[in-house]
Amino acid sequence: MHVDHDPMAPAGEEIAFDDFLRVDIRIGTVVAAEVYEGARKPSFQLRIDFGPGVGERKSVGQVAGLYTPEELVGRQVAGVVNFPPRQIGNALSEALTVGFADEDGRVVLFSPDKPVPNGSRLF
Repeated sequence: MHVDHDPMAPAGEEIAFDDFLRVDIRIGTVVAAEVYEGARKPSFQLRIDFGPGVGERKSVGQVAGLYTPEELVGRQVAGVVNFPPRQIGNALSEALTVGFADEDGRVVLFSPDKPVPNGSRLF
């Protein structure tokens, strides 16, 4: 499935509410971030603490255009935690960190505007 990053694109295909509930999006805190050399686009390998129910997960994210590793550590981010692990180059990504594209196509991470407990689920 292709995801269109164009803000002028029409809404995606209609889904049932139960389909939305199947995607488990949680908040976690980035505990480590380092440049990931094995990616085609500038990326970081993140370790994210999603709380006691999920635990720590690794995620490879194409977020190097707007962030430094130092800015990411301690930041809360949203991620999908129920996709199967995905091999990205030499790294295994265990969570999909989510964000939105800015005008230049760089990823802006999605996070709450106030702190919430790690592991909190989007609903």
